[in-house]
Amino acid sequence: MTDSHRSIRLGALGPDQITRRITGDLTTLNRVLELGIGANLNSLVPALAGVKAIAVDPDLGRLAALRERAAHVEAVVECHHADLGDLGFAMSSSIYLVIADGSLDQVDDLGRVLRQVHRVLRAGRPLVLAVRHPFDAVSAPDPASGRVGVSYGSTARTIGDWIDALRRANFDVDLLREFGVAPPQLIPHTMVIRAHKLGD
Repeated sequence: MTDSHRSIRLGALGPDQITRRITGDLTTLNRVLELGIGANLNSLVPALAGVKAIAVDPDLGRLAALRERAAHVEAVVECHHADLGDLGFAMSSSIYLVIADGSLDQVDDLGRVLRQVHRVLRAGRPLVLAVRHPFDAVSAPDPASGRVGVSYGSTARTIGDWIDALRRANFDVDLLREFGVAPPQLIPHTMVIRAHKLGD
């Protein structure tokens, strides 16, 4: 396994123990779905660990980049060109982990995507998603420059919006982590949520 694909990476976070605790031990899983191909090419991690890896993305360029990298590291990833809410290629209750690394920030119909994820996940199994932290877009107006401020929730979903959407889709949120606060950075840049499927 290559150093760059040894463990799942979320947003700008490194492949450290925090991330491994969030996603769990991939070698115990059967099928892992990367929902939208992020810059970290996370589906390569389970593929190199001998786990069935599946990736879906509406962008042909990202799919091509994943296929090229998979060939380079001798990994097999089942790739699907489709919208993130079109998961008809996956049987119900067949996926053990869904990873969405930065792919859900701008999704218009988040409820539809989450309902499809709920359908394909096995009962009790997690969706792990990383998004740009909702506070990261907030800014105060600057009268000197004429810049208009951006208020919380005006350009991105709030933390409450994310939690509500997951609960409406019948997920139980059991973990929410905020990363990126370190001098001189005053606002977290990444929010990670883990939510488990409720029901069948």
